[in-house]
Amino acid sequence: MHKIALAGNPNSGKSSIFNQLTGLRQKVANFPGVTVEKKSGKLLMPDGEEVVLVDFPGAYSLYPNAEDERVVLNVLANPADGNFPDAIIYIADLTSLDKHFLLLTQIKDLGLPCVLALNMADTAEKEGIVADTARLAAFLQMPVVTVSGRTGANIEALKQTIPAILRSEKNTTLLYQPGVVEQAVLRQVQQKLGIENPYRALLVAHHVDKLPHLSAQEKATVAKICEAEGFQGLRLQIAETMRRYQIFTPVLQAAIQKKAETSTFSDQLDAVLTHRIFASVIFFGVMFLVFQAMFAWAAYPMDWIEAGFGLLAELLKSSLPAGWFTNLLTEGVLSGLGGIVVFVPQIAILFLLITILEEVGYMARAVFIFDKLMQQFGLNGRSVVALVSGGACAIPAIMSTRTIGNWKERLITILVTPLISCSARIPVYTVLIGFVVPSEQVFGVFNLQGLAFMGLYLMGIVAALGSAWVFKKILKSGEPSWLMMQLPPYRLPVWRNVWQTIWEKTSAFVLGAGKVILIASVILWGLATYGPSAKMEAAKLEATGIAEQKNLSPTDSADLVASYKIEASFAGHLGKFIEPVIRPLGFDWKIGIALITSFAAREVFVATMATIYSIGSTDDEATIHDRLSKARNPVTGVKIYTAATAASLLVFYVFALQCMSTLAVVRRETGSWKWPLVQFSFMGLMAYLGSWVTFLLLS
Repeated sequence: MHKIALAGNPNSGKSSIFNQLTGLRQKVANFPGVTVEKKSGKLLMPDGEEVVLVDFPGAYSLYPNAEDERVVLNVLANPADGNFPDAIIYIADLTSLDKHFLLLTQIKDLGLPCVLALNMADTAEKEGIVADTARLAAFLQMPVVTVSGRTGANIEALKQTIPAILRSEKNTTLLYQPGVVEQAVLRQVQQKLGIENPYRALLVAHHVDKLPHLSAQEKATVAKICEAEGFQGLRLQIAETMRRYQIFTPVLQAAIQKKAETSTFSDQLDAVLTHRIFASVIFFGVMFLVFQAMFAWAAYPMDWIEAGFGLLAELLKSSLPAGWFTNLLTEGVLSGLGGIVVFVPQIAILFLLITILEEVGYMARAVFIFDKLMQQFGLNGRSVVALVSGGACAIPAIMSTRTIGNWKERLITILVTPLISCSARIPVYTVLIGFVVPSEQVFGVFNLQGLAFMGLYLMGIVAALGSAWVFKKILKSGEPSWLMMQLPPYRLPVWRNVWQTIWEKTSAFVLGAGKVILIASVILWGLATYGPSAKMEAAKLEATGIAEQKNLSPTDSADLVASYKIEASFAGHLGKFIEPVIRPLGFDWKIGIALITSFAAREVFVATMATIYSIGSTDDEATIHDRLSKARNPVTGVKIYTAATAASLLVFYVFALQCMSTLAVVRRETGSWKWPLVQFSFMGLMAYLGSWVTFLLLS
């Protein structure tokens, strides 16, 4: 089956074209050996043939400054790579074509069959930009098609070119003519390593130390050739880049007609949105509205989901015979899954709003706006993307740091990103905020709990920036820091892309967390239901005696017996073991169990509490918040979840790194267990001390 790659600069609209070509016939994975996301999908050709379409990461050239760009180089420099394409669909923004031709001409010189798709044709038409595609096609010796990823215009015409380019012969003529030193080096590299394409041999010479497919002997051979010929890589890369611009700039000037330069809509918006004073205020205002919307819009669907799970549990209990299997389904599986599915509306709304901000071009402005500020904390403007993405999930956020070229800034960003409250914390925050802040309106508009939610996010942001400043002082690096990016014009969001992203991210969250939660819920149900038989029987007898002595109702008696039996269960023993350590924070042994299980994933905390407090409960329709609010010490009768305890838990979850997946990704991104251990230790210390101080102040 043929494999075709989509290549192009960041913000060229590759994702829109990819979605237009593949629809829902796509999947997400990682390139082998790296944590760089790879999208692939099936494309049905006009002649009925099916081809695999791979969406390469955005890159500016084959002289990479970030991990994403390096993936493109690694694939194209190695024809034996499993991701090496048979042809390239190169996506370029028609409204700023000169910035896209550097990478295009480099790919052309690799000899790969290629078609140029001039994207944003609808925007170009509005701006009065007209392209002479015949002139461009003659210069590049490849098909050129104007398309619109937004409207789908000419997508079929783009498909029609693919069979022809797959049958075309490899290009052997180089646009860029190497100099004397380059010629001498590439010839020898071609001969020694058996490389057919001369420009690929030149790339091997430039990147010999960082190409993973080369053996140690091959690297030594190439290095020896370069040294003997006086090959100065950086100087020659700059010279090649300048020469390429000299070659294609006159062609573009002749082929692209534009109206006289006037102030565009994007320029007018940027005058306000990137203003040196107002920009930061506007950004935080936008983020504030995002969190308000998460609470306001999600309220009704969350209520419906809770009611649905309650009715389902009641239906199962009334339909199935009493016994351990029915209890497992209703008290274990349903309680655990219901404790996470209920938060899908909030998570979907978060992804919806963040994706829209990315689609319209605002997130690129955020990088520009905060670059100077981020530098003060040892970060980079691109760190903003990771920190904001961390509001969804720390794992892709950490992987997004590959666009940061400076090692120190990238490492600091990786270390502090998990302090940004992610979507996995949403269930914990939502349940616990209700114990600390009443659900009231202020000024008739703002929800107090929404304000508290925003406050928790701000606490994480402040902690992240403060920690970054400390790491800036500790870590040493002589590597220069710089930011290079192209600000895309403001555009209306492509709703197809938005819904596709929401579906991918939310389903990944539910399915990924769901598997962990299902397993954890079943194990927890077993641990909380069973224990040493003698102790379980003694607990039952003691609770029954107390119930008779106090003349409790049948419902209260059943709950008291269940409470004593859980304490005597295997789960109770585990919680009791760690209780002395967490008691100063206001936590009991049941919370201790949840803290341990939530290391698998933070959101498991709510599922754990739902499972523990549903064991033996006669109120199947009660929500987790109701069950926690009714929880009392069986001996003293004192409420367990006071404002002090809930606030202490909230602070703990703001700071604690309770996510094994995040630690694994940090290990992979940094190549060492040193940094995940540093990260886990400093965040754990912050969580414990912060929680302890909070409990002392509010008790």
